[in-house]
Amino acid sequence: MFSFTESSYENSIIELLEGLGYTHIYGPDVTRDVRSPLMVDEVRLSLERVNPDAPLVAIEEALYKIKNYEAGSLVSKNEVFTDYLQNGVSVSYQDRGETKSNIIYLVDYENPSNNNFVVANQWTVEEYETKRPDVVIFLNGIPVVLMELKSPKGDSVTIDDAYLQIRNYMKSIESFFIYNAFCIISDQSQTKAGTITADIDRYMEWKTVDGNYEETRYADFTTLLKGMFAKHRFLDILHNFICFSKESGGSAKILAAYHQYFAVKKAIESTVKASGVGGDGRGGVFWHTQGSGKSLSMVFYAKGLQAALNSPTIVMITDRNDLDDQLFAQFSKCKDFLRQTPIQAEKRKLSEDEVKNGTSTIGLMNWLDGREANGIIFTTMQKFEEGDEPLSQRRNIIVMADEAHRSQYGFEEKVNAKTGKLTIGNARRVHDALPNATYIGFTGTPITLEDRNTLEVFGDYIDIYDMTQSVSDGATRPIYYESRVIKLGLDEPTLKKIDALYEEIKENANEVDIESSKHELSHMDSVLGTPNVINSLCADIIEHYETNRQYEQTGKAMIVAYSRSIAIKIYKRLLDLRPEWEDKVKVVMTGSNKDPDDWKKKYTGNKAYREGLAREFKDNNSPFKIAIVIDMWLTGFDVPSMSTMYVFKPMRGHNLMQAIARVNRVFKDKEGGLIVDYIGIASALKAAMRQYTDQDRKNYGDMDISKTAYKKFQEKLEVCRSLFHGFDYSAFLTTDSDLTRATIITGGVNYFSSPVLEEKKKQYLTESYLMRQAFSLAKSLASSNERREEAYFETVRSVLVKIERPGAISLKEINAQVNELLKQSVQSEGVVNLFADVDKEFNLFNTAFMEEISKMPEKNLSIELLKKLIAEQVRTYKRTNIVKSQQFSEMLDKIVKSYLNGLLTNEEVIAELIKMAQDIAYAHQNGNAMGLTDEELAFYDALAQPRAVKDVYSNDQLIAITKELTEELRKSRTVDWEKKESARAGMRRMVKRLLKKYKYPPEGMEDAIQTVINQCEMWSENQ
Repeated sequence: MFSFTESSYENSIIELLEGLGYTHIYGPDVTRDVRSPLMVDEVRLSLERVNPDAPLVAIEEALYKIKNYEAGSLVSKNEVFTDYLQNGVSVSYQDRGETKSNIIYLVDYENPSNNNFVVANQWTVEEYETKRPDVVIFLNGIPVVLMELKSPKGDSVTIDDAYLQIRNYMKSIESFFIYNAFCIISDQSQTKAGTITADIDRYMEWKTVDGNYEETRYADFTTLLKGMFAKHRFLDILHNFICFSKESGGSAKILAAYHQYFAVKKAIESTVKASGVGGDGRGGVFWHTQGSGKSLSMVFYAKGLQAALNSPTIVMITDRNDLDDQLFAQFSKCKDFLRQTPIQAEKRKLSEDEVKNGTSTIGLMNWLDGREANGIIFTTMQKFEEGDEPLSQRRNIIVMADEAHRSQYGFEEKVNAKTGKLTIGNARRVHDALPNATYIGFTGTPITLEDRNTLEVFGDYIDIYDMTQSVSDGATRPIYYESRVIKLGLDEPTLKKIDALYEEIKENANEVDIESSKHELSHMDSVLGTPNVINSLCADIIEHYETNRQYEQTGKAMIVAYSRSIAIKIYKRLLDLRPEWEDKVKVVMTGSNKDPDDWKKKYTGNKAYREGLAREFKDNNSPFKIAIVIDMWLTGFDVPSMSTMYVFKPMRGHNLMQAIARVNRVFKDKEGGLIVDYIGIASALKAAMRQYTDQDRKNYGDMDISKTAYKKFQEKLEVCRSLFHGFDYSAFLTTDSDLTRATIITGGVNYFSSPVLEEKKKQYLTESYLMRQAFSLAKSLASSNERREEAYFETVRSVLVKIERPGAISLKEINAQVNELLKQSVQSEGVVNLFADVDKEFNLFNTAFMEEISKMPEKNLSIELLKKLIAEQVRTYKRTNIVKSQQFSEMLDKIVKSYLNGLLTNEEVIAELIKMAQDIAYAHQNGNAMGLTDEELAFYDALAQPRAVKDVYSNDQLIAITKELTEELRKSRTVDWEKKESARAGMRRMVKRLLKKYKYPPEGMEDAIQTVINQCEMWSENQ
């Protein structure tokens, strides 16, 4: 009967890659040194082919450097190799007594046909262990891509298992990954790519072959393979779209996502056109929603421009110092990839004295003066307001503007009717300063109708990657909204004033408007900063955080305060109410010369102090959980685990959307980010969403959890109730007894453990997980009864998953998790034990313990636990004893089939499983009684496998053969017999010689020797 297995899927991928022009080789057919990650001969030939004019000595020196690395971590070695791959290997060599240098390139990026593309399957690699990855892509003999596949057929095995397998490979065959560009994991339903530093949530699908986004929701495995491995694009990705970012915790290897790759290619093409003859200097607008990797897209774009425009100079403009610092920091982390060091302009122009005396200060005009090419300089918009003279007349300057909105750009000139003062639009200032430059705008939010001047400066959209697509791709998480304004008791007139402030704080207000609004703003500060309001705010934040949010992800949250003085009031009041929160909550804000003396000591500090706070808040394990901010950290600041933002500040438009996007980052199983509103931003949210794409407005036009997450939670809660039809758990909702609750949890697990409910259980595990995800956002709206019911369903789900997952399990582990779940969900403080007083690890050889499980009233659960125990022991045997593992595996399979087919009652199957456990325990004891170790017993069992053998040999003779065989194999541990067939044959000859001495096997039992050989091979593979 045909079955589409993992091997079938592997073959389909090979067939597809062959269709793209790759040559296929089957690993076991290739004679080679399995300890070498490289196809060394092919690497040497490719180096000669790609570098035809290089002398042989230079080729050999490059090959030596490719093969040898200084001591260090795998990531650091991979970083060195990635530089070789992208930029070539610098070599020095002697030529007729003269030292010469050269660059030897590993790949011909200009001519794909000059490279060797190979797809290999079942490629054995040996280092600390012997492993056999499913599929490896070799480029010029170098293993640049590893694919780990899982069967599309299996329900219990997913790409998560493929990811874990790759992580295991990185330890057991570490050197193989020095050369890895990226990895692919796939079970056909999902196919994702990621790097050696990527967590599984950073493995991304490649959802388009050619940059057309229309069908991305339905992309399958062929889309990724055709999209990433077409030869020209594969080389482009390796060359220009993989970089290392130097993070505080170590280098992170970044692989561009599909939306970044295609958007950057479009942006480069648009820029080349705009800067060329007849171009208008408008490169376009690059709109990729917040959190989707815009900063890194800018890095890839800057790198791509160097080749496309012959080393232009890049001027990066932001409108705030903190944004300038953040973006500059990202570019600085990638300076090796960019192959130039970015700098920051501190002034528009140095004074004559500074120029004369020399200074380390960077002046924008001075830096540009005389420069003909290259260079990346960061500056703020304010530098362009400090003078009128042009900074440079050059054409090969590209101006990249971050968050390109009307706060930065306008061509118009305005005259204030009262004062006669003339104000000039920022776009006019920038264009006057750099009249022949080409301009491109980057934004995380759409350009509004009021921002139409932005399009005049930059041109039309180059690429749009909206919230809907980003969430669908797993690049970001959705954002939800909860209003708690009513909790503060603000009166109607105050709320109306707050609403009016949205108009007062428009970013393009002129100086007179700003001055007139300051009085109103200070008045609102006094209204919102009253003790009653601050008390109500802080009490509700504490209640909401402790009850609903402190257990979400890492518990990181942000409070956005109206002003600096209010931020300090909030901080002080929180500590009054929770003195133990001193390390948990901190204020993050800049200082002013007018600040009280104690503010700098306690709250503002210097730049180094604030950078330290940022590092601490980004550390998921730090006690710093709640940051109180005003403006800082609301743009370009990423803490992926943060899932909650408390808003006590009027914001509107793109400023609001940028701020709330702090909680939309991807982190593990985070469902989404929650915005808790204390100031009335609902109308501003709706107004901001009007500018988004149709699909964004449809999907996220209403983020209110009462209409979204809470309804989804109630829907899934009802589904779980219906799935529990047939089991009465109602007492769980009313009892205060921990023992009663524990018993009902056990009963629920037992209910779903019945073999006749297998499909129902699968559905329950899916639906209850979706319920849990929605509940994580809607806890504050759920009734006490709903919360307790959710706790029950979630605990049963958790225990079922624990029991079903592969690997060892302990009751202690289950109990600890259940207790924690109940504490979080129903505020239970009692100790919950699922199985009476059992609080220890499972032990197959503890007879009393096994009897205790067998006597459990929940027979289905008892059977599941016993099956898991025995299956675990059988798995252990498979690694050591080929005969016993086969015997016990067949026994377990027979018992389980009889149970599932209804041939055995619950009581009968429990008795059979207990007897089997006793047989396994007896097998150990039997070996000990004969004076054999478990290792020796495995060889004894192989020798004695044919029953008739014991009619020919005495037990003592078999033991003697066993001990000598084991000793000979131990002596040969250093022999790498499994490397080549010739060495394997040598091992077989050694075994046969020894057995022949004892005249084994007896006549007519020649097949017995194969069992012994198989056992020897298994023994060696597991050493």
